[in-house]
Amino acid sequence: MSDGQLAARLYGAGDVRVQTEQRPVPGEGEWLVEVTSVGLCGSDLHWFAEGGIGDAKVSRPLVLGHEMAGVVRGGPADGTRVAIDPAVPCEACPECARGDVNLCPNVVFAGHGGCDGGLRQLMAWPSHRLIPLPDALSDDEGALLEPLGVAVHALDFGHLRVASTVGVVGCGPIGLFLIQLARLAGATRVLAADPLPHRLEAAVKFGAEPAGDGDQGTADVVFEVSGSDGAIDTSLRLARAGARVVLVGIPDGDRTSFSASVARRKGLTLVMSRRMGEVYPRSIALATSGRLDLSSLVTSAYPLGDIDAALSAAVARTGLKVVIHPQEAMA
Repeated sequence: MSDGQLAARLYGAGDVRVQTEQRPVPGEGEWLVEVTSVGLCGSDLHWFAEGGIGDAKVSRPLVLGHEMAGVVRGGPADGTRVAIDPAVPCEACPECARGDVNLCPNVVFAGHGGCDGGLRQLMAWPSHRLIPLPDALSDDEGALLEPLGVAVHALDFGHLRVASTVGVVGCGPIGLFLIQLARLAGATRVLAADPLPHRLEAAVKFGAEPAGDGDQGTADVVFEVSGSDGAIDTSLRLARAGARVVLVGIPDGDRTSFSASVARRKGLTLVMSRRMGEVYPRSIALATSGRLDLSSLVTSAYPLGDIDAALSAAVARTGLKVVIHPQEAMA
């Protein structure tokens, strides 16, 4: 293995450059990981298109990517295939003490702020945030465990009951995972809404039905997985009186607005879901059970050298999940 590596760095909105860098040196408690698969997430697209996400802005050239899998190189676990948990909570704050590690104010998160993510060939990462992958899961499926974990975490906030009707507004990968999870959790109907026909078609494939005008107001729990104000209003209309609406999507900019009269008159409970807790073991158990489909969500894969094309394809939303294979430098 050479002393260098390729990395894709975001310099500003729309400006990603692939460059050669020194290979990282693991610190205390870290292992070196050869990154094999990275999924592009909606939050990565915010960084790419806007040069930031929410109130966080690019302050230095940043390596994006937090849906990651790889292989440990060197040390006692050499050769072990792993999913890379992108979040490193401080484990010392009140939030961590309560078990709310996803709310840790001191969390270090890959591909966010000052912490480089996975769009590079090698990364050093805390060994306790590396989760061994079963042989039954491919590297791409290992990377998809992160968005699956976000869906599992959001489902927990839905408080589903058996024989519920569930709404999912926004049928990207997380929304499609929520459809599958809702069916596994005992939902008898899942109503799906998305303006893109191919995503709605995928939702139907996974057991949902389109949420047409005649179905408005019928869902016991609604998951909003888009981030747009229009999607939130759709979620509120789809919810029955007294329902829960779980907001999972991240908006453009840093503000969300919705029809207060609809939410108030229906007495809706709105819940904000952020990232995920310690759900990788549950996600792996689900992924290896054969009851969830991960692989068909990957609709295109690119080498690291084609990162611009990959990001453009993801922004265009012509497929479902775009993945990058960093060890493939060029097509």
